[in-house]
Amino acid sequence: MAPVIDASVLCQAVEPLDHRAQAASALELSNELLRTIAGGLDLRDVFPQIAQTAGQLLHHDGLDLTVQDLFGNPTLRSRSTQELPEDQPALLAHRGEFYLVRDLQDVTAQDAGWEPRMFVERLAAAGYHSFLCARARSRERVIRLGFFSKRRAAYTLDDVPVARLIADAIAVAAAHEQLGGAQRAAEAPVLAECPDGQIRNVTVNGDRGGELRVIGQSAEWRQVLKKAAQVARTDTSVFLQGESGTGKEVVARFIHRASPRKSGPFVAINCAALPEHLLESELFGYERGAFTGAHQAKAGQIELASTGVLFLDEVSEMSPMAQAKMLRVLQEREFRRLGGTRAISANVRVIAASNRDLQRAVADGNFREDLFYRLQVFDIRMPPLRERRGDIPLLSEAFLQEFHRATGCGSAGLTPEAMEILTAHEWPGNVRELHNALERAAILCQGGLITGDHLALRSTSFAAPRRPNLSEVERRTVEQVLRESEGNKSKAARRLGITRTQLYCRLRKYGLGKPDDREQYSPAFPRRQ
Repeated sequence: MAPVIDASVLCQAVEPLDHRAQAASALELSNELLRTIAGGLDLRDVFPQIAQTAGQLLHHDGLDLTVQDLFGNPTLRSRSTQELPEDQPALLAHRGEFYLVRDLQDVTAQDAGWEPRMFVERLAAAGYHSFLCARARSRERVIRLGFFSKRRAAYTLDDVPVARLIADAIAVAAAHEQLGGAQRAAEAPVLAECPDGQIRNVTVNGDRGGELRVIGQSAEWRQVLKKAAQVARTDTSVFLQGESGTGKEVVARFIHRASPRKSGPFVAINCAALPEHLLESELFGYERGAFTGAHQAKAGQIELASTGVLFLDEVSEMSPMAQAKMLRVLQEREFRRLGGTRAISANVRVIAASNRDLQRAVADGNFREDLFYRLQVFDIRMPPLRERRGDIPLLSEAFLQEFHRATGCGSAGLTPEAMEILTAHEWPGNVRELHNALERAAILCQGGLITGDHLALRSTSFAAPRRPNLSEVERRTVEQVLRESEGNKSKAARRLGITRTQLYCRLRKYGLGKPDDREQYSPAFPRRQ
């Protein structure tokens, strides 16, 4: 049986490629890979081209890429074929600079445990027999690249330098992606022309710094950004529906920055934070003498947002009068200040958001149906954090970096136990709750690793107490009276105010015993001595 070759038991020196033609091919491959990398800033976009180019020199039936941070948390995963298993086991994660397997059977022989066996079984079921994995580093990232073949003994030690060459090229791409923030900002006018380019720009810095960054690579989050990028080029009203803390204002700012109105202001107003009489004056402004205390005229938020975007958060909390006036703004593109007679043009784009079901509010008569249809021209559902758990490592890393820059409360990262707790938590407060939990943990860890004790999430992940129904109350009452009556059903029936027959029915219903016509006692209660 051919042995499994592990870099940890081999000399570091690997015999170089002998033939000049192979060296020339490797050099050409490196140049082509670098040209491919230069054509995009997202590894997922260029990975199919990388796989195709790599196959010209080092044959493979499947190419697998995993990018991790220094603590082992995955930040990116790409496969050239869906045949490859989705998750790589630990047997590939701690094998040094490379790991060469000539026959899958050798893996199960040398690596005990259910996880490697399941991985090998899935590979074998897909027809694979051998593989070669290489590792490279890029700034704060670890790149693991796996070449999988459906032939036995497809790879030898002579293939290791080529595999590492390709891994190093991808490491360059990872570093290029990390340093691409400034380049993306410089290319913003070009990216704004293309939705895919906007989605590729996954980090947008807002006026309040890191709190407004668009971070995430999950399918659910990318779908949100795709819709936002598509509607951003238009002047259509947008409605964002989602739970509190899911990032509705973040997406609203993303739309603003990717739209033709990006040079105009972004004005946000929380409709639930203002009393009814103040909300109208804040939105529409007022003229001098419009009410007591109005000593001078004041422009409203709609005027201040002219040529830009007006973001109405918690729009479901608008008063009926404000709803009627906002409908006119959307229909006629004009409004009047409180106490004014002159119509003012409303050159503004409206983005509304709510954590309530607005359609139900319409059915309940709490929200105008005509305004609902005006606002919900293009709706985007904001997924809660529990539906995009794959983004938690990325969000955590970004938040910890933000805390270090803003307050100096740095940390060395998250332990595997802490990351497991984060990904398992239900997050009723969504991204905002994650942000606050990590900020507290960063202070407590005092520059060290964040552990599960620093997160203090176990006590918050509890289910709401269930309200007992009538049957449960009746069952407990019958059980208690029977116990106090020492199992005497006649006595228990009298205390309950029911007949013995009715008591027997309840005993059968709740499984408290097997009554009969004689003075038989339930097995659940002792017989009187």
